[in-house]
Amino acid sequence: MLSSFFGWCSVINIGFLVFATLLLTLAGQFSLGLHKRLFDLDEKFLKESYFRFLARYKMLTLIFSIVPYFALQLIINNPSVY
Repeated sequence: MLSSFFGWCSVINIGFLVFATLLLTLAGQFSLGLHKRLFDLDEKFLKESYFRFLARYKMLTLIFSIVPYFALQLIINNPSVY
């Protein structure tokens, strides 16, 4: 059950990451304009913030979803490990 949890958690997080990346890639100018007007921020700062957001989300997904899933799969499929 725990393995299924981490598996689905990984799928959902990767899906959100792909969605956010596509959204920022395809509708980046819209996002930049919107956030620029709403918060009066510099375009260069916004682009760096978007990049940092995607990089951090990717690392958190890897550390807290994908790695535990593969570790559990290793234990389940190779009982001699433990």
